[in-house]
Amino acid sequence: MIPLSGYVLRSVSSCGTTVPLFNIAATSRYSSLAAKNSAAYGQTWERGSISERRSILQPPQRSLSLFGPEKSVAAPDFKNRWSMALPAFITHLCIGAPYAWSAMSGPLSKDLGFVCSAAEDWSMTAATFPMSILFAFHGVSAALAGKWQMKVGQRASIAAAAACFGGGFLLSALGVMSHNLYLVYLGYGVLGGIGLGLSYTPPIQALIEWFPDKKGLASGLTIMGFGSGALLFAPAANALMSKFSTLPTYLGSSIQTVTENGRLFAEVGGKLTEVVYANAADLAKLSYTGLQEGFYVVGSGNTGAAMTLAAIGVGYTMAMMASAFALKRPHPSYKVEGVKIPATAASSNNVHTDNMFKLPQFYYLGAVLTCVASGGMGLIGVAKPLMSEVFSGVLPTVVTAAFASSFILMLSCGNLGGRLAWAAMSDKLGRRPTFHLFTFGSIGIYAALPTIVNQVIEQQSVASLMMFCGMSVTAISIFGGVYSILPAYESDLFGTKYVGANHGKMLLFSSTAAILGPATFLSLRDGSEKSAIADLVAKIDPTKFVEKFGSDVSMLDKLVETKTVTLAKLMEIAPPGTIDPTPFLYHSSFYSIAGALGVAAVCHSLIKPVDPKWYEKVENTK
Repeated sequence: MIPLSGYVLRSVSSCGTTVPLFNIAATSRYSSLAAKNSAAYGQTWERGSISERRSILQPPQRSLSLFGPEKSVAAPDFKNRWSMALPAFITHLCIGAPYAWSAMSGPLSKDLGFVCSAAEDWSMTAATFPMSILFAFHGVSAALAGKWQMKVGQRASIAAAAACFGGGFLLSALGVMSHNLYLVYLGYGVLGGIGLGLSYTPPIQALIEWFPDKKGLASGLTIMGFGSGALLFAPAANALMSKFSTLPTYLGSSIQTVTENGRLFAEVGGKLTEVVYANAADLAKLSYTGLQEGFYVVGSGNTGAAMTLAAIGVGYTMAMMASAFALKRPHPSYKVEGVKIPATAASSNNVHTDNMFKLPQFYYLGAVLTCVASGGMGLIGVAKPLMSEVFSGVLPTVVTAAFASSFILMLSCGNLGGRLAWAAMSDKLGRRPTFHLFTFGSIGIYAALPTIVNQVIEQQSVASLMMFCGMSVTAISIFGGVYSILPAYESDLFGTKYVGANHGKMLLFSSTAAILGPATFLSLRDGSEKSAIADLVAKIDPTKFVEKFGSDVSMLDKLVETKTVTLAKLMEIAPPGTIDPTPFLYHSSFYSIAGALGVAAVCHSLIKPVDPKWYEKVENTK
């Protein structure tokens, strides 16, 4: 019988890590039991610390809760690892929905006006911001919740995520119904972001433990769900909004109106009622049928956005909760039948996670992530309205509302394909060359997009439009590839031991990009719009301006603020031959992203191997 005094019982998982279970004092009556358990469950004995040697053997504490950590572990005889891929995929399919948020931002910016934005409607920037908040809280919650997730297990973690993510949709639906923007921010942004952060890592970790011989496949199966989320959300949202929507009250194409404080009013039922005017350019951006050019009563229609968010929120909650109960980690005794997993020593080149903020490599790599992700999130955040604004006036028969929605799906396919294809390519090229390709290649893509837009406008070329779509998809594939390869790149630089915690810290840069990207993209676009409006007004006859809007040019700022004056409406009274500036509004955004990616390329070239003084010292255990 072996002496067990001062040793710690550790469970060896299928991926080679050891977890302390309980300690053994110098008590001979547990020796045979320990030896038997060690043989049966693949457990090993290691000498513990002084405090561990003084502890007394205690039986494992089992929770009676449905969400206890032991509920996350499969039974010893459960071997069907492929069945675990489905709940992992479904969880990521749900939380991948935010990449299609631009399907909602357009309707939210016209929630009251329906056919076009009314004075009290939210701006496109405000309607896009929930996505930024969500991804910001994704990074923060992932960085802060790592230790808690290890303690409670993936069932409790994913169940909590389901409540937050689905509940965020429901709270945002309430915000839309009450026209309270801050409820939308709190619901979809804060709660949804926390749900995303809590549910992103556990399915990946669980599936990798089930497939120690196919770790790349395991992570790929899960991440494929995340990249596919927009492919489900966009068509579902469009179908539900079509089902729940009601058309606004149409007053006619020519009625008497008055302008007060920049808003249009008409007499309806004996009282003045706010109205909006929709022209052909406005209607071309909508997917509804039966609408005509003319005046509509503000608040008389319903885009169906609130009920759509509520319905999808309930569906995601149910799907994620079911996945939380179905997904389990393998039992400590689990081994892949017929496959021998070689035991590998832990890398000695590991940087402790507490030292990450002291390394220049951490900030250089974070700068690369911030710049690439800012461009990708900015483009994804405005995908549908960008396609409609830039191209619908030039190619109205091609760029319909349905085509704009399809553009979201194209970008989603690029995001999904990039996460898989670039990851495979990086294994052959190496992480550093692949990231060089990302940074320098993205500069060329974003810098070329304005030129391609000009070709579409000048030649009315469908081929150039397809080139724009292809270049955009390539840019988003790089965006997805960065996120897919980043953990492996971090392992190359900082070691594998703390890659989970280190990646959580790196996601703080992703949170920064989630705010900077869409905000910069839209603020530059808004600045271009204001400048274009001022230039157009300078060319328009003041008399025609008064006839069209009921106020003189001195009220321009107020008329723009209340959305009464828009580029599309100014073009109706502009002198013949005037070029519509709308297609060029995003040029400054594209050039700015290209400049930021130049900074990313410089930062990446500065990344060198970590100074060995930062490597964690390896302590041999007896």
